[in-house]
Amino acid sequence: MIRVIKTEGFGNIQLEDVPVPEIDSQQVLIKTHVTLISRGSELFRRYILEEAVPHSMMGYSLAGVIEKTGADVTDYQVGQKVMAVAPHAEYAVKNVFTESERLCPVADDVSFEEATFLPLATSAVAWSDSSDVQSGDTIAILGQGLVGSLMLQVLRGFDPQQIIVVDALALRCQLADQLGADAVINAADEDPVAAVKKLTDGKGVDLVIDCVGGHAGIKSFAQAQEMVRVRGTIQLIALYQQAPLQLDSSKIMNRRLVAGILSDEPRSETMVRALEKIRSGEVQASRMITHRFPHLQAKEAFDLLWHSPDETLGVLMTWQ
Repeated sequence: MIRVIKTEGFGNIQLEDVPVPEIDSQQVLIKTHVTLISRGSELFRRYILEEAVPHSMMGYSLAGVIEKTGADVTDYQVGQKVMAVAPHAEYAVKNVFTESERLCPVADDVSFEEATFLPLATSAVAWSDSSDVQSGDTIAILGQGLVGSLMLQVLRGFDPQQIIVVDALALRCQLADQLGADAVINAADEDPVAAVKKLTDGKGVDLVIDCVGGHAGIKSFAQAQEMVRVRGTIQLIALYQQAPLQLDSSKIMNRRLVAGILSDEPRSETMVRALEKIRSGEVQASRMITHRFPHLQAKEAFDLLWHSPDETLGVLMTWQ
C-alpha cells in the first residue's frame, strides 16, 4: 500500500510503498477513500521540521470503508463507512476495543469528504463546551482557518448575541461571512482591537477564542487581552511553536483564561454530537474544502498549503 511519509529536510513529503497490514482478532482493516490535511498540525509540527517524522504522525483525519474485521469484532461490519484518526495511507488498522475514541461509524448521508472533518469538529465541540459560552454572549474568534471556521459554526448553536471574526486573509473572511458571522474584520485592512471595541461600544467581548497559533499567535494573544471585557474569558486553542506568551497582568486582571479542553465528557461521546452537527448541516464541512488532490500528488498538496495560505483552506487527498 502507498502511505505518506516525511523524511529529513524541510517539506520533504514522499510516498512509500509498504505491505498491507495484517489485523488481529480485535482489529478492523479500513480501505481509505479520503484524508484531510491539517494545516496547523501537519505543516507547523511536521512539514517545516528538518528532522524526519514518523508515518504514524502524518495525518489524523481519514474516511473509508471497512474491508476486513477480526474474529472478535461484532460492532463493525465489512462494507461499513467509518472515520478513523489515522495517518495518510491506502489502508488503516484500528482496534475497536482500545481505540474507541479514534474510530467512528459514519451515517450514509454524511459523505466521505465531510467525515474527514470529524476529528477537528469533535475538538471544536469540546472547546466550545470548555469555554463556558452563554446565550446572549458577544464573541470574537481570532483566526479563520479550519479550527476557527469550525468554532464559528459550532458557537452559533449557543445563540450568542454577536460573533465577530478576525483574519488577515480575504478567502477566510469571505467564507466566515457566508457561514454566518455577524461581523468580519480583515486584520490586513484595519486594527482588529479598535474594530472589536467599536462593535461593542468600547466594552469588549464576553469571550475571545484565539485560534491563530504559531508565531502570529503571539500577537493575537496580546490583542485578545485588549478585546476581552472585565469578567470576560479568553480561550486559547492554538499551539504557539513552543514560544512563550506575554501575559499583561493589568489587562488580564478580573478576567478568565482557559487553555484547551476542560470537558470531562468522553471524546467518543463528543464525537457523536459532532457527527450529528455535520449530518444536520449545522457544521457545513463541505464549504471549507478548497482543493482535492490524488494521493499520488501528496507533496503538491502539502506544498500548496504552505506556499498559498491565501488560496487554501480544506485540502483533501483522494485514495480511490
